[in-house]
Amino acid sequence: MSDFSTTAILLKRIEYGDNDLIITFFTPEKGKISAIAKHAKKSVRRFGGILEIFSVLQVVCRNGRGKLPYLQEASLAHTFSNIRCNIRKAVYASYWAELINEWLEQDQIQEEVYALFLHVLEKLDSGLISEEMLSILFQMRFMSISGFCPNLKHCCTCGIEMDKIRENQLVFDLEQGGIICNNCVTDALIRRVFMSKGTIKQLLWLDCGDLEKAARIRFSPQSLKESLYFLESFVSYHLGKTIRSLDVLRQIRT
Repeated sequence: MSDFSTTAILLKRIEYGDNDLIITFFTPEKGKISAIAKHAKKSVRRFGGILEIFSVLQVVCRNGRGKLPYLQEASLAHTFSNIRCNIRKAVYASYWAELINEWLEQDQIQEEVYALFLHVLEKLDSGLISEEMLSILFQMRFMSISGFCPNLKHCCTCGIEMDKIRENQLVFDLEQGGIICNNCVTDALIRRVFMSKGTIKQLLWLDCGDLEKAARIRFSPQSLKESLYFLESFVSYHLGKTIRSLDVLRQIRT
């Protein structure tokens, strides 16, 4: 990798040795990248405590002798101070950052995901839209962009359209990745989630069109609860594990 400068959102930082940090960034031009920040834990002049999770930075990296580039410079573009002073907001933002970090491969350009992540962080910081609504929007759009969009339009087994299913309460099978009508439900469906048709329709609306308009869709308390449980279960199933920040998020939400 040649030397480069880019805007980046910090996804993860881990200690490396006595004074260094390994930083993982998410960038619009290069996707997810990692770099070594030499002496970052004691160099106030170079980094000044700005290497914090989900901060937006302008970074300059240069080639090193090892596999990872060196973080040469970093300047703060946006700290999202309103998120950092609110534990609930901070845990939601951490969940989104950890999901991106766990899901995406290194050096895989994902401009749509970057724009989505920046959008929900800005809205979360503004406080104009609820944390729950933003998390539903983020997860639904993230899975669609990643190619794992849940099938909410027709039964996975017989193909009947969702609108033509008579029952209001439907089963979603995590293993098949879609809804199952009552005629096709069997005891073999172990990994199942229940949702109302109203919730499913709202999720479909949320997955289309402009991000600004999508985030303004009004969900009932029951639809919020169903949607969060469904999407967090769906994401965890396809990721193959429950990420740490989701456990924390569920604890503060109870």
